[in-house]
Amino acid sequence: MWNMSVASAETDLSEDEQQGLELVRETGGIHQSDFWKELDVSSRKGSRIAESLVEKGLVDREEAVYEGHNTYLLSPTAADLDFSLLMAGDMLSPFIGDEEIDPNSDAFSQWVMNLAYEE
Repeated sequence: MWNMSVASAETDLSEDEQQGLELVRETGGIHQSDFWKELDVSSRKGSRIAESLVEKGLVDREEAVYEGHNTYLLSPTAADLDFSLLMAGDMLSPFIGDEEIDPNSDAFSQWVMNLAYEE
């Protein structure tokens, strides 16, 4: 499911970067102000690790305000997400989207049946 550039970028990571990437993946998104504390490194080193992961396309970083301070939210890139969990055969889960879904609807029943036959 991973694209090759992500996979190859990952093999070149330092131990610190690997731990940082795992932390972002495990949390599903973490503020940079907590990131370096969780990794038990200085804020400066934490910033360098985060910037390196962003440059390699492994992590997204966007400005955020957290506990009254400006920081960044680090999150896994979309390439890193496993959309196969939303699929049943070639059908996307009917729960993806804005509209209200009736669990008794045909769309949901059909999706569940596809899921069952996939096994």
